[in-house]
Amino acid sequence: MRHLFFSKGFFLALAALPALASVPAAANPSILFDVRTGQVLEHEDAFKRWHPASLTKLMTAYVAFRAIKAGEVTMQSPVKMTKVSAAEPPSKMGYKPGSVMTLDNALKMMLGKSANDVAAAVGENIGGTIAAFAGRMNAEAQRLGMTGSHFTNANGLHDPENYSTARDLALLVRAIRLEFPQYGSYFSIEGLTTNGKNRIRGFNPLLGRFAGADGMKTGFVCASGYNLIGTATREGRTLAAVVLGERTPWGRADHAADLLGQGFSTSASGTLTLTSLQPYGADIDTPTDMRGIVCSKEGASERSDGLDAQGRPKFKSSYMADMKRDLSLVRVGLGGATGPVPAAFAAIDAKNNRADVPIPTWRPDKPAPGTPVAAQGDVVQ
Repeated sequence: MRHLFFSKGFFLALAALPALASVPAAANPSILFDVRTGQVLEHEDAFKRWHPASLTKLMTAYVAFRAIKAGEVTMQSPVKMTKVSAAEPPSKMGYKPGSVMTLDNALKMMLGKSANDVAAAVGENIGGTIAAFAGRMNAEAQRLGMTGSHFTNANGLHDPENYSTARDLALLVRAIRLEFPQYGSYFSIEGLTTNGKNRIRGFNPLLGRFAGADGMKTGFVCASGYNLIGTATREGRTLAAVVLGERTPWGRADHAADLLGQGFSTSASGTLTLTSLQPYGADIDTPTDMRGIVCSKEGASERSDGLDAQGRPKFKSSYMADMKRDLSLVRVGLGGATGPVPAAFAAIDAKNNRADVPIPTWRPDKPAPGTPVAAQGDVVQ
C-alpha cells in the first residue's frame, strides 16, 4: 500500500486549488509543478524510488548541454557509433559501428526516437565509457539536489541500480528548462525522418493533442511501467507533470493531461516548492518493479482493451483532443560533423576496443551512405 502525505504548506495551497482536488488518486508517483517558480501544485509518492527507463535520457541530454556550455563540444561535434553502443537493444536507429553523426542529430534521435544505441554513443563519446559518463550524470544529480537518484547508463535500459523519483525528475526538468531554454525544441519532436520519406513516430501523445504541450519525454521498461514527463505552456505559464508507473501508454498520457489541464485552470500562489517539499512515505528507498503487472498476459490484455477498432489509443482524459494534422517531422542522418572532436572520441579510436571502422567523410551535397531504416520493435520508449 502506498501512502500519501502532504506538508502543512501544501494543504494551505490546496485550499486555493479546488479543481486539483478532483484529480483521482493514482497508485503511482506523480508531481505537478510550475517550471518558473518551482511551486508544487500536486504530488503523490514523490520521493518513492522508481526505475526511470528512457526518462534517463533527460539527464544524458543535460550532461551534454553542460559539456557544450563548458566548451568541451559543440552541437556540430562528432558522435561515433561504437561496437558497444551499436549492440544496445531497441528502440534504436540501427547504425553500424564507425558511423558518425553530429551531436545535434544524436540528441534529436535520442529524444525524438528514444534511440538507445545513439544515447549510449553520446555517453561514450562525451564520457569515454558508459561508466565514466554515468559518473558525470550522478555528479550532476547530486549538484541539483536529486537525493533519491542514481544512474548507471545513458539510455535507461533496465538496471536495478538505475533509479530516480518524481521529485528528483522534476528538479531535472526545471534545470533543463531554465538553464537551457535554447534547446527546448529537442524535447518537442513529434517524429523523425531519415530520408524525407521514412517516418519515425515519437512516443509523446500529448504533443498535438493537449493544448500548449511542448515536451518532454516518455519511458518504458517492464520494471518501470509507463512513465511520462509532460510540459505545456499557456499564456506564458509553463507547467510540468511527472507521471511514473502507469499500466498503459495512454494511461500515462491521460494522467499527465488531467494534472496539467486542471493545473492550468487555477491561479494559485502557494508556498510549497520542489526544494521545500520534504521526504515522506514508507519504503521509499526500494524501487518498485512493475514487471509482473505490465509485462504479463493481463497487462497485454489491458493495453489491447485501450485501442479502438483501428488500433488507435482511446484516451479518456477530457483534456486530450484528436490530432487533426500530420506529424511535424525533423530530418536527421549521418555526416556533417565539423565541430571540435571530444577528447573521449579520440580516446575511443586510440584504444581501438570500441569501433574499429575509420571515421568516414562524406560530401556535403550527398546523403550519408548506409543510412538505415529505423529499427522496429520498441523496448524502451
